[in-house]
Amino acid sequence: MQNHATDPRQRFSVMRERIEAMKAIWTQDEASYHGEHVDFDPIWCWPKPIRKPHPPVLVGGTGMRVLERVVAFGDEWMPNRFAGLAERIEKLNELGEEAGRDPIPVTLSGAQPDPELIERAEEAGVHRCIFYVQPGNTGEIERQLDELASKGLR
Repeated sequence: MQNHATDPRQRFSVMRERIEAMKAIWTQDEASYHGEHVDFDPIWCWPKPIRKPHPPVLVGGTGMRVLERVVAFGDEWMPNRFAGLAERIEKLNELGEEAGRDPIPVTLSGAQPDPELIERAEEAGVHRCIFYVQPGNTGEIERQLDELASKGLR
C-alpha cells in the first residue's frame, strides 16, 4: 500500500472517500468532493455510466469489519473464502436490514469450479461465483473457459 501512496493505517478512510467521490462523479453533472484524502472542486466527466444510479460497488475481503463497510458504502460483498460464509452472509443481511437495506448480493471470488461446492455456496446465499483463469495466450485461456463450460459452469 505504501508504494501506492496509501498509509495502511488510513486505508479504509481513503477507500470510503474514493468510493464517495466516484459515486459523486458518476451521478452528478458537476461533481465536487472535499474530504481528508480526496479533494476536488467542481469537475465534469462524461459519459456517465449507463447503470443507474451507478455501477455496483463490490467491497471485497473477509476481515472482521468488512460487513460493516459493505453495508456503509458497498452494493455487494465479494469474499474470497468459503469457510464460515453462510454465517457471515446471515450477519450481513441482519446488518443490512438494520440499516434499511434490501438483501445484499454476494459474489464468491476465486470459487472452485466444482458443481457440488457451487451448490453449497448458493445454499449459503451466494448469488454468483467467479472462477480463476490462469493468464496465458488466447488459446490457453479459451481452453480453460471451454473446460469450465463443459462442467456446466458459465
